[in-house]
Amino acid sequence: MPLFWKPYKSEVTQFIDELKAKKPTLEAEQRAGRGLLWDKTIDRSAQADYRSARVAQQPYVYQTHTK
Repeated sequence: MPLFWKPYKSEVTQFIDELKAKKPTLEAEQRAGRGLLWDKTIDRSAQADYRSARVAQQPYVYQTHTK
């Protein structure tokens, strides 16, 4: 191992490290933003009701109903 050897860091990793150093609150802001859309509790009974009430789609959507 050479005397001045240091582990390789890609340009992307360097960019992210610099970005986090410039703005230390970035990760907390990302988590808060994720919480707005994705981190939600699911009402299982309502979800089951939605699935049971689903109407099957006909094979060709634009065809008129013939009886």
